[in-house]
Amino acid sequence: MLRVVHFEISADDAERASKFYANTFDWKVEKWEGGAEPYWMCHTGDDATARGIHGGIMIRNRELISSVANTIDVPSVDEYAEKVIKHGGQVVVPKFEIPGMGLMAYCKDTEDNVFGIWQTLEAGA
Repeated sequence: MLRVVHFEISADDAERASKFYANTFDWKVEKWEGGAEPYWMCHTGDDATARGIHGGIMIRNRELISSVANTIDVPSVDEYAEKVIKHGGQVVVPKFEIPGMGLMAYCKDTEDNVFGIWQTLEAGA
């Protein structure tokens, strides 16, 4: 089975987007000097314990159209919806439940990208 191993977030202002994701989700975001185009590497957790994937933030290329929404695993949808708003984003679809699985909300970052935040329900909840 194939799986997603990297994500990329396009941004009109990559510095602003980097600050948004670092401040909201405590990601380590660093500008990468190895490429021809400006690029920021996103480290979403310690490699030994990370449940997700790492990715990057790049300057938006208007010739490439993308409609991918990445979903971020959070301990509390309510807590992180507040953080999204605090750091300049917005909640575009309020929290809803996927019965027996978890809670979800869709948000927009400072660059108008849609992403999901997901809270897994504990067994028996």
